[in-house]
Amino acid sequence: MSTTAEPLYSIGVDFGTLSGRAVLVDVASGDIVATSVLDYPHGVMSRHLPSGRELPADWALQHPFDYVEVLATTIPDVLATADVDGSRVVGLGLDFTACTVLPILADGTPLCTLAEFADEPHAFVKLWKHHAAQPYATRITEVAEARGEAWLSRYGGRISSEWMFPKIWETLDLAPAVYARADEFIEAGDWVIRQLTGVPVRSAALAGYKAMWDAESGFPDNSFWAAVESGLVGVGAKLPGPFRPAGSRAGSLLPEMAALTGLPVGTPVAVANSDAYVSAPALGVTGTGDLFSIVGTSSCTLILDESFRPVPGISGCVHDGILSGFFGYEAGQAAVGDIFAWFVRESVPASYVEEARRLGLDIFVYLESLARELAPGANGLVALDWWNGNRSVLVDAELSGLLVGLTLQTTAAEVYRALLESVAFGMRTIVDTFVEHGVAVDTMTVTGGISQKSPLLMQIYADVTGREIRASQLAIGPALGSAIFGAVAAGLAGRGYSTISEAAAAMASRDDIRYLPDQGRHRAYGELYEQYVQLHEHFGRGGSDVMRALRRISAAARE
Repeated sequence: MSTTAEPLYSIGVDFGTLSGRAVLVDVASGDIVATSVLDYPHGVMSRHLPSGRELPADWALQHPFDYVEVLATTIPDVLATADVDGSRVVGLGLDFTACTVLPILADGTPLCTLAEFADEPHAFVKLWKHHAAQPYATRITEVAEARGEAWLSRYGGRISSEWMFPKIWETLDLAPAVYARADEFIEAGDWVIRQLTGVPVRSAALAGYKAMWDAESGFPDNSFWAAVESGLVGVGAKLPGPFRPAGSRAGSLLPEMAALTGLPVGTPVAVANSDAYVSAPALGVTGTGDLFSIVGTSSCTLILDESFRPVPGISGCVHDGILSGFFGYEAGQAAVGDIFAWFVRESVPASYVEEARRLGLDIFVYLESLARELAPGANGLVALDWWNGNRSVLVDAELSGLLVGLTLQTTAAEVYRALLESVAFGMRTIVDTFVEHGVAVDTMTVTGGISQKSPLLMQIYADVTGREIRASQLAIGPALGSAIFGAVAAGLAGRGYSTISEAAAAMASRDDIRYLPDQGRHRAYGELYEQYVQLHEHFGRGGSDVMRALRRISAAARE
C-alpha cells in the first residue's frame, strides 16, 4: 500500500437479510471509523406483495430499489459521521446474502418495476431463503444423478432450492411470461454492481457456488437442460458474463452514483461477493484448516483446502471461490437466529417477558441466563435444527423442526436450551462430515451477531464439538471483508493493496474471545448427540416421510 500523510479509507457495504450496512474502514489499520445501517423499507415479503397480493408458504421476496436506498443513505452517512471527504476513499466493495435472484431487462430494469408485473410475485427478488423452489431443485438433482454429471460432486451430490436454477425453473413453470420477458436472471449483488458502474460483470464466486458454473466448462450444457425441462434449453444465455474473480475490479463509479453516494466519480468498485466468502480476510483466514462460520439468522460454514475432495451434502466447492489458490468449501444451516427469534415471538410466556422487563434485561439475555443454569441433558429434550429446512448435509428444504421429550413439567427455558443445543449439533454434523472426508479442521472461528450476543451458544459449540471456539467480537465481519476487497480493487497504484493476503494482514480483525471445551460436558453431549443423529437419520434419510407429508397436507388445506 502506498503511504500518504492523511488517512485513507475503504467502504464496505453488507446487504443482509433484513438491512444493509456500510462501514468506513482505515486501510492502514483496519479500524472501523463509522457505521451506518438502514432497514429495508419493504423488509422481507413473505406474506404479501406491496400490491396486497398474498404469497404462498415458503416464499421470501424483496424489492431491488431497497438496495439502492441503502447506498444512498448509508454511504453519505458514514462519510458525514467520520467527517471524511469522499476523495480519501480508495475503493468500494459489497457483499450480499446469496443466492438472491431477480429477473431484469437487458438494460438492468427489474421486471417488478414494470406496471405489467407489479402484481406478479415471480418478477420480484427471490431472497436466499425463498424455499418454494424445492421440487425443482430435487428434479435437477435427480436428472444430474441419472446422467452421471461430474459437476454434481462439487455440490455434495445435491442441488439446493436456495440456488439460481431452481428459482429460474420455478419462474418458467409458474410464470412463463416473466421468464420470456426476462433478458437476464441476475444475483442481486451483481445487479447492484451494475447500478454502481454500468458494467455488466458477474461474480465468478457467486456463479460457481450458486449457479453450477465453472471457469472451464461454464454452465451445464443444453443436453442436460433438455433432459430436465425442454423450456430451459438455452437458459445459459440469460446469465451472460463476463465472470470475474473475487478481489478484482468490476469497474468505476458512475457520475450519477457518485452524486448519490458522495464518492468521487471513478472510485474503484470490487466485484460482488457473498457475505460469507468476504468474511475470510476480515477474520484473518488466509489458509487451510481454518473453519469459519458466519452465524446470524442462518449460518454459513466455510473452509479452505488445497485439493478438491467430494464431501457429501456441502453447498459447494469452488476453486478460487473464497481466496485465490484454494478450493473453498461451503456448508451451513438454514436457520439459527431465526429459530430463537421464532421461539421468543411465538412461545415465550408473558411471565418471562414481565420478569425480564423487571430486571431490565433483553428477553434473549434473560432466557439465556435461565438456560445457562441447566446441565447438558437435564431438560430431557433433543431437537432437530430444521425449522427452515436443512442446508447441510441433507440439503432438503422440505424438512422441518422437531422437538422430542416434552412433558407437562417442561419449561420455556428448557426448550430454549434444547434449541441452542440443536444448532450446535447441526454444526458438529458439518464439522464431522468435513473431517470424515479428508478436509482437515484445525481451528474453528464463529462470527456474526450471535458470536457476541450468545456466550452460552459459543460455549455449547465448544462443548458439543470438543474444540476450542474463537468467537469473533466483530459484529460486522462481512462489511469489513467487503471493505478489504474494495481496497484490493483499488490496487497498489490506487493507494490500496495488490493482494487479498496483504490487505488482510493489515486490516483483519483480531478481536475475539476463546471458549474452551469442558470435557465433562463434552462427554455428556456425546450421548445427546447420538440421539440427535438417530433422529437426523430417521427423518432426514427416509426412515419417515412425515415431515414432507405434513407440508403437503398443510399446502392443500391452504388452497
